[in-house]
Amino acid sequence: MTMRDLLEPQVRNQLDALGIDYEVLPCDPQLADTAVFCEHYGYLPDDSANTILVTSKSGEKKYVACVVLASTRLDVNRTVRKRMGVRRISFASAYETRSVSGMEIGGVTPFTLPSDVPLWVDSRVALRPWIILGGGNRSCKIRVAPTVFMHTSNTEMVDGLALEPG
Repeated sequence: MTMRDLLEPQVRNQLDALGIDYEVLPCDPQLADTAVFCEHYGYLPDDSANTILVTSKSGEKKYVACVVLASTRLDVNRTVRKRMGVRRISFASAYETRSVSGMEIGGVTPFTLPSDVPLWVDSRVALRPWIILGGGNRSCKIRVAPTVFMHTSNTEMVDGLALEPG
């Protein structure tokens, strides 16, 4: 078994189709949540990014996936809500995340999201030389240059998508 074999086949196929360099990092599934992963494996939160699914709570049901550095927090109540054009939103539950993305929290990757789910990436992500993203499951992560988002569909860089903690 190679490291690439840790990736879900559809994630591996999508990454290969994008023609970008990436590295697969093995991960104990019990350590897949970002803060625990970074602490255990010695990565900085600035080098790790979370893919977070957000859903509307009023009106037509909408979803959007947001990628933010682990050292920041998603501005869900202002930036995301206004951009979605809805009155009430929340983080998708673990069940909704699994139903919409096919992935478990701690392993959600932006590379195999449904085509009708927009992908918004905080502009700070693009400033990093590389980032670590979910691998589509809780058994691996993907180390890749943020320029990957120039090749993903339905993607938009967003200034102010995330806030500094505190």
